[in-house]
Amino acid sequence: MDRFEAMSMLLEVVRHGSFSAAARTMRVSLPTLSRRISELEHLLGAQLLARTTRKVTLTDAGASYVAAAHSILEQLKEAERGAAGEFVEPIGELVVTAPTMFGRLHVLPVITDFLERYSEIQVRLVLVNTNLSLVEEGIDVAIRIGELPDSAMSAKHVGSIRTVLCGSPRLFEAKGEPRTLDDIAGFPAVAINMPLSIAQWRFRKSDSPEIRLLHLSSRLTVTTPEAAASAAAHGAGLAQLLHYQVADAVKADALRIVLEDLEPTPSPVHLLYASRAPLPLKLRRFLDFAAPRLRNSLQAL
Repeated sequence: MDRFEAMSMLLEVVRHGSFSAAARTMRVSLPTLSRRISELEHLLGAQLLARTTRKVTLTDAGASYVAAAHSILEQLKEAERGAAGEFVEPIGELVVTAPTMFGRLHVLPVITDFLERYSEIQVRLVLVNTNLSLVEEGIDVAIRIGELPDSAMSAKHVGSIRTVLCGSPRLFEAKGEPRTLDDIAGFPAVAINMPLSIAQWRFRKSDSPEIRLLHLSSRLTVTTPEAAASAAAHGAGLAQLLHYQVADAVKADALRIVLEDLEPTPSPVHLLYASRAPLPLKLRRFLDFAAPRLRNSLQAL
């Protein structure tokens, strides 16, 4: 039995919480995957997974073994990268993740320029609006918007993004442009994926760093910032969004930003990556290449 292969299979089952999903991801048959895990458990003399018809969970022994397996496989990958020359030449695949819209507008142009510069590097860009685990998903660097939790990860600050309140000129012509938070009460709101169609918006109090939360009933709830910006541009109501999500519509005069003096503190933007020494050269080159370009892009907003 290939123990490293069995470890990898076990980690995929744990990551997906399902034998079937892990088998699809690894492109192996379900019986093969199940047999490898059973062989590993037999070799260890311990049950690693508790299987039911609905889900798969780790036993206590399994939790300890999975933590060790993570560490072992990461060390193996480091050794393979070193042997392949990743620490002396910028080569290999680089996996980058970013929020969907920000990635398309601001990260993708940086990556295409980066690929022109480094012909031996391949990039896989994962655009999702959730924070993926860098270690579990095999991601080299993530672009994160917002405050970072304390972790062992390293981060490079590249700028910040405003949170703005906006509406269409047509809406303001009909109802007047809001000058204070009290004025907002008379406006319809566009919410993003909020339960019970309630929009919770954040504002800075006048002459104070304190944050005030404003709860508004919304007539329209959507699932993406792009849809919220489009709905607001069509006059459906006010929307509170990150500035990059509405920048083009504002330039085209389809949306107008209001109450700028009450905007909350801008959200920081970081390049996040796992702490390790030395860094693969492909990652070091990308960080050095991307950071100033993203910083310039954010400053231009």
